[in-house]
Order: sequence, then C-alpha cells, then structure tokens
Amino acid sequence: MTPSPDSSAIAWADPARRTAFEQWLAGIAARHALAPATLRSASSDASFRRYLRIDGAGGATYIVMDAPPPQEDVRPFVAVAAMLQGAGLHAPQVLEQDAAQGFLLLTDLGSRLYLDELHAAVARRDTKLADTLMRDAIAALVQWQSRADASGLAPYDDALLRRELGLFPDWCVAREYGVEWSAEQQRQWQAACDLLVASALAQPTVAVHRDYMPRNLMLAQPNPGILDFQDAVRGPITYDVASLLRDAFISWDEAQEIDWAVRYWESARRAALQVPDDFGEFWRQLEWMGLQRHLKVLGIFCRLKHRDGKPKYSQDLPRFFAYAHKVATRYNGLGPLARLIEPLMGTSRIDAFY
Repeated sequence: MTPSPDSSAIAWADPARRTAFEQWLAGIAARHALAPATLRSASSDASFRRYLRIDGAGGATYIVMDAPPPQEDVRPFVAVAAMLQGAGLHAPQVLEQDAAQGFLLLTDLGSRLYLDELHAAVARRDTKLADTLMRDAIAALVQWQSRADASGLAPYDDALLRRELGLFPDWCVAREYGVEWSAEQQRQWQAACDLLVASALAQPTVAVHRDYMPRNLMLAQPNPGILDFQDAVRGPITYDVASLLRDAFISWDEAQEIDWAVRYWESARRAALQVPDDFGEFWRQLEWMGLQRHLKVLGIFCRLKHRDGKPKYSQDLPRFFAYAHKVATRYNGLGPLARLIEPLMGTSRIDAFY
C-alpha cells in the first residue's frame, strides 16, 4: 500500500487543490518508487508556479511542479522541454503529467544555481570559473538557436513587444513613482518604443527562451541545466544573449560583456546563424534588444510588488535603471528616453556607467 503524501509541511491555500494533489501523487508514487513523506519545498518563482522536491529509491530525487489553472498552463512547459531535449540540451524530463490539474513530475537537475555559483566565483575573484560557466551557457544558447525548430512557437511580434513595453509606464512610472507624463513625454515614449520595436523585428528569428539568465540555469552534467522555458517564443536572435549578459541579479563590467558577446557572435557565425557580419551592428542590436527587455522588467518588478504582493523584486530596480539609462544615452534617437528615465532614478542613479 502506498503511504499517503505528507503534504502537511507544504502550505495549501485551497484545500480542494491539496486533496487533488495528494490523490494524483498517490497514483504515481509506486511507478517511480516515490517516498511521499519526503515531500518538501524546492523553489518558487515570480509566477503562480511552485516546485516541490521528493525522494525516490536509491538516493534519487524528483521535482513536482504545482501550477494551478487557470493562472498557469503546463502544456507549454511540456512542449518546450521536448524541444530542448530534441536539440540535445539538458532540460528536465517530464515523467508524469496531469495538464488539466497542473501537476508534473520531473527529473531533478539539482540545486546548484548558476547565479549562486557565479556570485561565489565573483566573491573569490575566480574569473576562470565564471568564464567557464558563461561560455557553457553561450554554447548551449547557440545550440538551442541552431537546432531547435521554432516554427511551432508563438511569434515575438509587434503586439507582444509593445505590450511588454507598456508595462513600464503603467506599473513603474505611474504606479511605483506616481508620475504622470505630459502629452509631449508620451510622444517621446512612443517614438522610443517605435525605434526599439523596429530594431527587434528587423532581426532574424530563432527559438527564444525569453528568460535565459543565470537564475534559470543549473550547474549540472551536461552543463548547463536549463529551466523556466515555458514562455519560449519565435523572435529576435539577440534577445537571449542580451538576457544572459545583462542579468536581473548579477552585473558585469562592459569589457567582460563585450568579450562574451564576441564569443557568442563568433560561435553563432560558425553555426550559420544569421547575425550581422559587423560586430558593431550586432552589439547595437543586442543593446537595443536588452533595453526593450529592461524596460519591460522594470514594469514587471513593480507589478509584482503592487499587484502580486512580492516586493522583493523591486530591490533590483536600480540595476535595470542603470542598464536602460546607459543604452539610452549612447545612441542617437534614444536621448529623450534617457530624460524620461532620469527623474525616476533618483538616488538609484549609478554614475559609473557615464
């Protein structure tokens, strides 16, 4: 007889969902020699999803995804996991699924986050380890872009790019800072959005992870393990490398960013990916794509604070203001955007980038 799942240590806001989970887990436990009494929290993210860890036989561990409908849909995760594995990359294998209820049983990629390893390497001044980890991430990204068939993914189109950009004035400017732009400032904002969207849409399209950053990579064998890919789309080739180099939770000096960007660009050319022949133009595309992402994230982090009750993300607003302001002051046509950003930065302004 399979023991009842010990979900008492796991918080459940909905008793009916807890019951459904326990019934589902009891139904699959024997097939994978799971020990329900070992169920414990593994991690959570900015969404409604959470991840639980459970022990199996012989020291094996597994991950359970709890993704409650209608807020979450596990089907994109299942589909993109198969895409990543088909491209020869290390993503969790889906062992069991109940898409209707939002439960998955996954292989466990471990607990060594790239982000933690990189922070530790920086603290030790271990530049060799940081470089090795980032080169592995770059190699995996080129492999993903060159081998994955992106034709079945939703397009990262004009509407989606603009919808993301709209998060910045709605949640960051108006809600977080209480600022109301004048008609002229709104015109300047729309002009900047037009430039960023046009640059993004002019790029070749590939499979885009859409959150390819150290917090979503694991130190694993083979390296890296890749997580949080369920929002993948078909879009601009520079998006994921911009996300990797200008991360939400760790920053690098620009010389290091450029070094890794050159390595990506050279690897992409060898893989016959359609990056510009001129690295300078590639770097501009990457910076402008990163600017679109950073404005979006500023809005998302403020929305997480005000709508979802998750204020911790707003602690990283200064990093994103610094990223955005640096790029906006660097290129013709983006100066008005820099002036829109500056009143919001306040004491968060990071002068090292000037």
